[in-house]
Amino acid sequence: MSLLNHEMPLLSGEMQNLADYQGKVVLIVNTASECGFTPQYEGLETLYQQFKDQGLMVLGFPCNQFGKQEQGDAAQIGAFCQKNYGVSFPMFSKIDVNGDNAAPLYQQLKQAAPGVMGTKAIKWNFTKFLLNQQGEVIKRYAPTTKPEDIRADIEAALAG
Repeated sequence: MSLLNHEMPLLSGEMQNLADYQGKVVLIVNTASECGFTPQYEGLETLYQQFKDQGLMVLGFPCNQFGKQEQGDAAQIGAFCQKNYGVSFPMFSKIDVNGDNAAPLYQQLKQAAPGVMGTKAIKWNFTKFLLNQQGEVIKRYAPTTKPEDIRADIEAALAG
């Protein structure tokens, strides 16, 4: 079953149907502007630029649940990502990834790919999920996993 069966608001407020990304390899990341892992935006943008023409989509989902490291509004988040890291991949409105108000997309991601020792919770900002062209989770990556360390998995997924 595809995890891309959701419609979610972009930072612009425009609704984006994730089904539009069906047939692409998708890297989903919960992000924050004031986190020790925030420089990963640079690596994520590099992967996006290198592989977008081959079918990679990177989707950023700002979240303020970890140390209140994403307190800005949509305009502030977008400006920060563009100014500091040149982010050009889609960035969505701020969401919750854990708890009762967790976005349904993240409820499904956590169910499909539990973390270490079967834990379902997202531990911190910049947890990453790689989905294949059918919208199924291939792998979940810890926040400490650098984007460049996912390159081989992305290449393998793009190769089919």
